[in-house]
Amino acid sequence: MPKQSPSRFVSNLDWNLLRTFVIIVEEGSISRAANRLLRGQPAVSLALQRLESELGCKVIERGHGTFQLTAQGRRLYAECSEIYAGISHLQEIVTSSSEEISGNITICLASHVVTPLLDQLLTLSYQARPKVSYVIRTAPSAEVANQVQDKSASLGICLVSRPLPDLEYEMIYREFFGFYCGPPHPLFGKSGLALGDLRGQDAVSFDTDDLNDALRPVALLRQQNELSQRIVGRSSHLEELTRMIFCGLGIGPLPVHVAKRDVEDGRLWRLPPYEDPPMVDIFLVTNPRKRLNRAETIFIEALRALIRKTPMDQRIYA
Repeated sequence: MPKQSPSRFVSNLDWNLLRTFVIIVEEGSISRAANRLLRGQPAVSLALQRLESELGCKVIERGHGTFQLTAQGRRLYAECSEIYAGISHLQEIVTSSSEEISGNITICLASHVVTPLLDQLLTLSYQARPKVSYVIRTAPSAEVANQVQDKSASLGICLVSRPLPDLEYEMIYREFFGFYCGPPHPLFGKSGLALGDLRGQDAVSFDTDDLNDALRPVALLRQQNELSQRIVGRSSHLEELTRMIFCGLGIGPLPVHVAKRDVEDGRLWRLPPYEDPPMVDIFLVTNPRKRLNRAETIFIEALRALIRKTPMDQRIYA
């Protein structure tokens, strides 16, 4: 296909195709994008084909169970994120004389992030700026960092195994992971157990429970104590992992401060180790290259201030 001049390409391009492409990427499938756009799946598929025809290249590899961005698609998505970030500033620019702050804040976090610092800030932020809207997504920690990196999220809160050089990290709090089982499990209700009693038991865990991933401390504890547990279930979501533990599929790791209520209610039983459990730090992740609207800027600055004024011993959830 002959390459168009930049000016001709811009004048001929249907910008709605870019918006459709962004939503397809965010949803991870054409069918889910069609539901979000309130359009038929064939129309969305055709829009993607038209965009690829305009660009003269494939942006998404699809078919036979494959759906992933090409190298050109990743670059296009990064540029589209910049374009729509700029567009989101337009209303703020034309209403800058008004003292009332509006805008959208997208928070991406690991599903087991539970901290009063974030909850407190959301309460205060809504009370002070009721025109601001919020989107909260959950994802595995690596995907949280990716969304901050590609500027589709205002900020991220997650575990960090390999910091990305173009992002900024600030520790919010420290949590500890314990092993738990549910009522159907043969160890439920038993006291005086040792780590050896967990050896050979089936287990469930987070997707990131691996020696090369964010929950390395948990995986390392298993390896060092030769627990030889078979992982029979995995999830990136705290709720679904907890469900598998409740149902007796296996022993699973959960943040101690998050599981506390279910232990008190008799829905979970704490297992060894009772002392020196695996320790994990949770970080605020931001992208200094992202153009932030006023609402995003104020929220991130307020969270940083809240972190720094809260003593470290109050940010350790034992």
